[in-house]
Amino acid sequence: MRRLIILILPALIFFASCRFSRISDTRAERKYFPEAIKPRFTFIYINHIRLHYVKTGSDTMPTIFIVHGSPGTWKRYRQYLTDTDLLKHFRIIAIDRPGFGYSNQGHAYHLDAQAKLIYAIVQQEQNGKPFHLMGHSLGGPVVVKLGQDHPEAYASLTILAGSISPYDEPAEHWRAIFVGDPLQYLMPEPFRTCNTEIWYFKKDLYQMDTCYNRLTMPVTFIHGDKDPFVTVKNVDYGTKKLAFNKHIKVIIIPGANHYIPYEHFDIIKKHLLTLSAIK
Repeated sequence: MRRLIILILPALIFFASCRFSRISDTRAERKYFPEAIKPRFTFIYINHIRLHYVKTGSDTMPTIFIVHGSPGTWKRYRQYLTDTDLLKHFRIIAIDRPGFGYSNQGHAYHLDAQAKLIYAIVQQEQNGKPFHLMGHSLGGPVVVKLGQDHPEAYASLTILAGSISPYDEPAEHWRAIFVGDPLQYLMPEPFRTCNTEIWYFKKDLYQMDTCYNRLTMPVTFIHGDKDPFVTVKNVDYGTKKLAFNKHIKVIIIPGANHYIPYEHFDIIKKHLLTLSAIK
């Protein structure tokens, strides 16, 4: 295993530097946002931990709050942040999840700690209008935990290819080797953080398992039936845990893989626009 990591390390470094590199707010505004859309980049500090996020749209509108997967940053959702149809109905907020981007990059957090840090952003941005959570992949259990901790704060949850089931996660015992081994520091930083938090979450998901009764708001599951990383069985798990909730919606995308937020934007956009009816 050590030899394998050393052999693929150069490719990992190149991949991470291209795909998950940070970009300054000033450069991001020039590169990703048309003149008509003015992003507001924000840093806040919670218990000396720096958190970073971006928002577009009017602060008087309902909010779609986006939580990315692992690894990742807010910039994977620039298509949502700049979509004029969505911005007619919503303010869009996309965060750098704790441990990634400019939110204390390189430090992995357990699920409970992440939810507490992210809720501080939610509190800062609440404006008295409906607040909708959307999480992809490992961001899925994060929005579930946010909803369980403060169900009164959210109008809906949307879970995109979310890895929420503790029973359907692969064991992947090899991850533990690199959590405590100095070899982890040879890995690109986003992948090191990713590996550690995934290992944390495998146990943390069991703590969420008994708290689904708190999710009484509308919940939508969107998943590809050919997802090689997060099995579509997670949708079965979620719908069974929420059998009491009469506001469950399931969208299975035939042939889709794990990257549905980027490859099936139109389907997700169509769903998000329906949330404007929630008052």
